[in-house]
Amino acid sequence: MSKTIQLKIEGMTCASCVGRVEKQLKQVAGAESVNVNLAVETATIKGTAEINDVVSAIEAAGYQVATTTAVYGVSGMTCTSCVTRVEKALLKLPQVLKANVNLATEQVSLSLIAELQETEVAASLSDAGYKLTSSKNAADDASSHKSPPLYRADWFDAVAASLLSLPLILPMFGMLLGKEWMLPAVWQWVLATPVQFYFGARFYRAAWGALKAGTGNMDLLVAIGTSAAYALSLYLWWLHAGHDGAPHLYFESSSVVLSLVLIGKYLEHKAKRRTTDALRALESLKPTSATVWRQDSWQQVAAASVQTGDRVQIKPGERVAVDGKVLSGQSQLDEALISGESLPVSKKIGDSVTGGSINLDGVLEIEASSVGAESTLAKIIKLVEEAQGAKAPVQALVDKVSAVFVPVVIVISLITLVSWGVFNGNWQHAILNAVAVLVIACPCALGLATPAAIMAGTGTAARFGILIKDASALEQATAIDMVVFDKTGTLTEGKPSLSQMTALVGSEQELLELAVSLQQHSEHPLALAIVNKAKEMSVTPLDVKEFQVVAGLGIKATLNGATLLLGSGRMMTDLGLELPSNAVQTAGASISWLARKTADNTELLGLFCFTDQLKENAITAVNQLKAQGIKVAMLTGDSKISAAEVAKQLQLDEYLAEVMPADKSAFIKRAQQQGMQVAMVGDGINDAPALAQADLGIAMATGTEVAVSASAITLMRGAPDLVASALLISKLTYRKIKQNLFWAFIFNTIGIPLAAFGFLSPIIAGGAMACSSLFVISNALLLQRWKAQE
Repeated sequence: MSKTIQLKIEGMTCASCVGRVEKQLKQVAGAESVNVNLAVETATIKGTAEINDVVSAIEAAGYQVATTTAVYGVSGMTCTSCVTRVEKALLKLPQVLKANVNLATEQVSLSLIAELQETEVAASLSDAGYKLTSSKNAADDASSHKSPPLYRADWFDAVAASLLSLPLILPMFGMLLGKEWMLPAVWQWVLATPVQFYFGARFYRAAWGALKAGTGNMDLLVAIGTSAAYALSLYLWWLHAGHDGAPHLYFESSSVVLSLVLIGKYLEHKAKRRTTDALRALESLKPTSATVWRQDSWQQVAAASVQTGDRVQIKPGERVAVDGKVLSGQSQLDEALISGESLPVSKKIGDSVTGGSINLDGVLEIEASSVGAESTLAKIIKLVEEAQGAKAPVQALVDKVSAVFVPVVIVISLITLVSWGVFNGNWQHAILNAVAVLVIACPCALGLATPAAIMAGTGTAARFGILIKDASALEQATAIDMVVFDKTGTLTEGKPSLSQMTALVGSEQELLELAVSLQQHSEHPLALAIVNKAKEMSVTPLDVKEFQVVAGLGIKATLNGATLLLGSGRMMTDLGLELPSNAVQTAGASISWLARKTADNTELLGLFCFTDQLKENAITAVNQLKAQGIKVAMLTGDSKISAAEVAKQLQLDEYLAEVMPADKSAFIKRAQQQGMQVAMVGDGINDAPALAQADLGIAMATGTEVAVSASAITLMRGAPDLVASALLISKLTYRKIKQNLFWAFIFNTIGIPLAAFGFLSPIIAGGAMACSSLFVISNALLLQRWKAQE
């Protein structure tokens, strides 16, 4: 059937781009008509082509399809089979490029290439046997909503079913005491029926949905198993009618199994909510109101209405409403839940403050700089949400297993039934063993193994200011054997001071005047040191022209017909100048040389030495990494002398100085070719290529947006010792994933044969099945005890 596909394309800049995309799209099977419009950046494809083939063709041409993300809540999912079915159902929608279901949060994240109506999502889920709950985040605090009536409380079904099942199971304990407590058959039926068909109705509804979709799930196994035990009891009761004595019925098996599953589901739900504690804690930081200066007075307004540039007042004890800069006042801020910094941070005029932090003492007035979705807190919440909803690469194995798990279990159950019935002749025993197989083979633990660990691990890491943006980073961190640091701003404070100024021609006053003329509009840390020194000495900058940055080397401009050049020793040697060996008197300093070039001559005018202190925990950071068996290297564009001094203090395994941005990624590539798994830690624009090249990119959030976006892990504090902690929590989280998957697989590998060979009753199987899910979640929750290294 012919259809029209229209996609928004990112990255096209000219007619040749259009031609390349069109050429690639015309090769797609079923593409009868292709039209790419540069003005509106869209591609229109008519024919029978599949959307995934079209997207692949656009990516093969070197461009990206513009996508948006939508998150929806889904009710009715119980196991990995449900996850697969929901994803398949939603992928059938033409607007959906990717669908990612998180069983632990009961949410689905959709990557969309076109606008999608919520009604379309609801219809697709309904056809698959599930229900759309809402597009709100699962971390929303349920306590903020109206309490449901008693019979709809989370615990009600489990408690009510257990109370009705208790009289049915008491005779088993009576037998141990030599007592006969067996209830008449009619009373057993009266107690078991509401458990089976009222409290157990959820299993029948979900099982019917699975059957309509042509697949199976945990609910189908429970429904078939308990119905078989209930039906067997009815048959034996009917068969014994008119005879003396009481028949041995199995109503207790069906009722107790359902009660245990309901109890397990309730406890599982409670435990799953704990995995989102960190996200709920972040959500709770969002201020609801703000005090803003409007119409010549301070007014209380909704925090969401604050605009960029507004003047906002924060009193002691209040949360900072938005990101901004301090205009007046001085105070201490508690930023623990945002950056992981346990000690209060002092703030004064000119300092940046982050929305969500708590003002401890003084009154502050700030100018709002980032509001709404652009605020730091909003970005952190988004990153944590994405990480907790992501799938680790190992999940692919689980998805493959879950696709065939339920059908295989049903076949094993039938084989058990027939084998015991034919060869043993006891069909009652055969049915009970088959029921035990169905009940114990619940794939819940398998489905929760990975997401529960990811949510607990990434949530815990976020508490300490470590944002893990990509689930694959967890796996990658386990293999890292080399960490490469940028120097300035990462290992050092990034706030160099001018420690030496030596004029080789003229006076120091004249030398500083020329240098500040070149640096007056720069934001580079070395430039700020020169500007501050000029202010201190009351030196006024001159008006230079043709200012230009020489990438990786320095800067240049013209003044009175001559070219002034300020930069590294390499820049000077490229000019043919010889650098004096005895001019530098500051050990380990970064050196900038100033030269003047005219038509007739090039002369060296002088030098500036800058010292930048190591961060107080830099040595600790290196030692912690080495304790993990990881090599530590440093790359810097700084001078060899300065780099050597830092490397000596930190006892680094390797370092490279005077490197260009491209040299950093080349260094990492060489290490990778030697078999090393490399993590790069940086904070600047020039670190972005290296962060992208590395097997694992770790960025300091105190740096540039470019560096942060190029990394898989972001550190909310500029503390290098967080690097070792980030690698450690990643390794521990991935270890929990593997542990959970091992126990989930081993549980079924051992449990199913035991049930098939008659060693487990349905009641014991039901209890074991409920315990398996709780074990997996509890194991994951142990990650919440972890604390960052100090």
